[in-house]
Amino acid sequence: MNLKVLIEEIARTLVDNPDDVQVTEVQGEQTTVLELRVASEDLGKVIGKQGRTARAMRTLLAAAGTKNQMRAVLEILE
Repeated sequence: MNLKVLIEEIARTLVDNPDDVQVTEVQGEQTTVLELRVASEDLGKVIGKQGRTARAMRTLLAAAGTKNQMRAVLEILE
C-alpha cells in the first residue's frame, strides 16, 4: 500500500472535516517525508492526548515503510 494513501485514510477517519486533509509526499535520498495538513480545529484529533494518536500513526508508517525497505517520517503541519 502507498504510504501517502495510508496516512490520508487514517487522518480522514479521525477528523470532522475529511475534505481538508492533505498529505504531501517529499522524497529524499533515503527518507520520505509525509506532511499532513488538517483543518485547525481537527489538529487536536490527529495529535491525540499526549501525542498518542500521532505516535500510533508514526508507528504504522514506520512498519509499512520497513516492509517496503524505505524510511518514512510523518510531520503534522498547522
